[in-house]
Amino acid sequence: MADPEKLFRVNVVTPNGMIYSHRGSIVDVRAVDGERSLLYNHVPLLTPLVISEVKIKRSREMDSVVDHIAISGGYIEFSNNVATIIADSAERARNINVSRAEAAKQRAEQRLKEAREKHDEQTMARAEVALRRAMNRISVYNTKGH
Repeated sequence: MADPEKLFRVNVVTPNGMIYSHRGSIVDVRAVDGERSLLYNHVPLLTPLVISEVKIKRSREMDSVVDHIAISGGYIEFSNNVATIIADSAERARNINVSRAEAAKQRAEQRLKEAREKHDEQTMARAEVALRRAMNRISVYNTKGH
């Protein structure tokens, strides 16, 4: 097992409360300016995140568990060996209802099509975000190995 000194706390929080809290050795996130990997003793950081998957490797061992979480954007703050992700919504891969995500994708695609026909920029922008969120949830669910 990895040295406990090389693991740090990883928390994912939404307005509904704590979604995830474990110790990890690596956290991979997608910030607005690109991919980031955070390790033990990373320099303090506060950066916005995009709709994407967060991967948390729980130890450095070859057979370690990797947790996958779909987030709807937000922020990651890292300091004193605690990574805190604050997102409007977050869902662990194992908790994603893929049928619901597929239905949300179809609804977003339909809204997007209608908004394009009407040249409704505001509705189009909202539908594009809803579509990205649904596709991200489906992708994270599938990454888990289903």
